[in-house]
Amino acid sequence: MRLVIARCSVDYDGRLTAHLPLATRLLVVKADGSVLVHSDGGSYKPLNWMSPPCTMAEVDPDEGQSGEGVVAVWRVQHAKSEDRLTVLIHEVLHDSDHELGVDPGLVKDGVEAHLQRLLAEHIHTLGHGWSLVRREYMTAIGPVDILAKDSAGTSVAVEIKRRGEIDGVEQLTRYLELMNRDPHLAPVTGVFAAQQIKPQARTLAEDRGIRCVVLDYDALKGIDDAESRLF
Repeated sequence: MRLVIARCSVDYDGRLTAHLPLATRLLVVKADGSVLVHSDGGSYKPLNWMSPPCTMAEVDPDEGQSGEGVVAVWRVQHAKSEDRLTVLIHEVLHDSDHELGVDPGLVKDGVEAHLQRLLAEHIHTLGHGWSLVRREYMTAIGPVDILAKDSAGTSVAVEIKRRGEIDGVEQLTRYLELMNRDPHLAPVTGVFAAQQIKPQARTLAEDRGIRCVVLDYDALKGIDDAESRLF
């Protein structure tokens, strides 16, 4: 990645025309070929940009541009359209290249695997006297997130989602139908647990005798104690 801080003006021509007058800005040239023009405000969104596939050529200014104080010209052309970005650089304040390597991608806090681990550690969240049998209980059609026992010793299959939708209820229903054929487990009840549960999913679950539980992720992590809140 190349980072350039420069006094520059920018013109975009193509499906629309846009002009950024002379000012100090951050120019980002990424390994995928994209070029982004940032100001010191506006959060993450660039003022202008060119997405790949595109090519960039850095050329000397012509006589007229030199007379106006331009020291370098960036010409960025999109490969599949007539869109082009022209950056007239008047002064370079910083210019550096950085090898970032392969990005592992975004790891979200609160994904289903985290919720499953925390709920397994705090299985009493689902009821007093509950106990964990195991996580990822395997069935012929896939693993149930959690197999537990309630206070009466009844087997409970727990399906966990970040957002509870109808598809998740259908998935848990299939698990329950299969598990209730096993005489060592039956009867098996179901719990559909999520940080948010859509009304349609709740209606379907309750119609099928499946209990719905909204999970408080912060409370499970021990960051937030719901019982100590004033509101």
